[in-house]
Amino acid sequence: MAATPHDPHNLRELASVIALGVRIERRRALGKSTKALEQRVDRIREQAQKREDQRGKGRKQ
Repeated sequence: MAATPHDPHNLRELASVIALGVRIERRRALGKSTKALEQRVDRIREQAQKREDQRGKGRKQ
């Protein structure tokens, strides 16, 4: 279930994205690569959007 009616992410996904964002900023401050963490965030977002798009197909508008 989405966290809000306007957001495709559920609470677990939101928590994961926030935690990954903190790790990304920490690594940037240390001058390290963040590409892998950013890709994980992108995958979470894509999966959430795909799931919500599939749910939307079954709903009447």
